[in-house]
Amino acid sequence: MEDVLGYEGKHALVTGAASGMGAATAALLVEVGARVTAMDLAPVDVGGVRSIAVDLLDSASIEEAVGRVEGPVDALFSVAGLPGPPFSDLDVLTVNFVGARHLIEAVAVTMPAGSAVACVASNAGLGWQNEFDSLVPLVTSEGFDEALAWVDANPEPLAANMGYLYSKKAMNAWVAWRAPSLLSEQGIRLNNTNPGPTDTAMMPAFEAFAGKEMIDAFIGPSGRRSTPEEQAWPLLFLNSPRSSYVAGEAFHVDAAFQAAQFTDQL
Repeated sequence: MEDVLGYEGKHALVTGAASGMGAATAALLVEVGARVTAMDLAPVDVGGVRSIAVDLLDSASIEEAVGRVEGPVDALFSVAGLPGPPFSDLDVLTVNFVGARHLIEAVAVTMPAGSAVACVASNAGLGWQNEFDSLVPLVTSEGFDEALAWVDANPEPLAANMGYLYSKKAMNAWVAWRAPSLLSEQGIRLNNTNPGPTDTAMMPAFEAFAGKEMIDAFIGPSGRRSTPEEQAWPLLFLNSPRSSYVAGEAFHVDAAFQAAQFTDQL
């Protein structure tokens, strides 16, 4: 495949690479010539990658996994996540935000200027701007343990949201808050995507706790769910050297759902 995005010879790290968007992202990166390190708790079955096991519920596991990464990382794709039940709200928040953030910050220390990070949030996190003030203490907490200590001392926000929704609001808010300093201090671009409903291995779990009708209410004008590859390509675009002036953005990969919602066309 022609490498128009500039990944040839670059080192890319992908979390959640065992399935879904993460696996699709890792496979596409291999196709465009990147050297790929894949992380997941489950075995990774993507050809041409180096695999490292990591448990995002455990800060020691995250730090050990990051310590095994060979060489600086040019592009970090934070894709790993939990959907909700049967996992607890706290576990979902920990994996989707607290652990994901901890891994990003640990890797970013060694990332060169000009590198980039792309996180997968969700359209389930829409409206985070209206709750930013309440999200600030969690978003600005320093490190894994401090974040969990704040959640333990302030259980109301998590209790008022499903763990999945709260984690995706937190990720959107953190990217907006952290992107300016990460760029100005280290030259690293930070962005996130907000995917619409996507056919991955997690979808049955989403349908089980939210209902198929609720999931499909977010499909919008396209009339269908996306494929993992349709979510992976925008991630590659955001982390590409070709997107060198794109930072602090929440990129909605939702086939015009948000546009239709805002203009009352759903």
